[in-house]
Amino acid sequence: MDFQIFALDVDQFRHLFAMDTEALAKLGVLRSTADSCPGYPCRVSLRDAEVGETVLLLNFEHQPARTPFRSSHAIYVREGASEAKPGVNEVPEMFRHRLLSLRAFDSAGMIVNADVVEGGQLEGMLEQMLSDPSVDKVHIHNAKLGCYLAIAGRA
Repeated sequence: MDFQIFALDVDQFRHLFAMDTEALAKLGVLRSTADSCPGYPCRVSLRDAEVGETVLLLNFEHQPARTPFRSSHAIYVREGASEAKPGVNEVPEMFRHRLLSLRAFDSAGMIVNADVVEGGQLEGMLEQMLSDPSVDKVHIHNAKLGCYLAIAGRA
């Protein structure tokens, strides 16, 4: 089963980089500088920020369905990031060195499957989950911190 990984659209975050620290704080957003790599995975570019790059840490509602599984979590966005557009069956390097939690949702936003996988085995698990006709999309998270990384769907 072919899959496609989707990054977040940069346009929904671009305005935040023009805000000062006080305005960001009122929104619960923190500006910081990456001090390690890996460590600051950008959900727009689908790559880790390099040491010295500016990132925003904010809460993002990645599962908006009005179900018990509605969810939001912290994400990083790199300043100046361009939206990644991975090819069919392409896994960005950012995923390879992480332990990942996969949550498969149906079209109503209910979880129908979940598992944990090392990033190097992500392709096989996505193919397996998406071969189930009840699965609409798979959310990819950092398993340890629980942070949302991206969505995968059928290509």
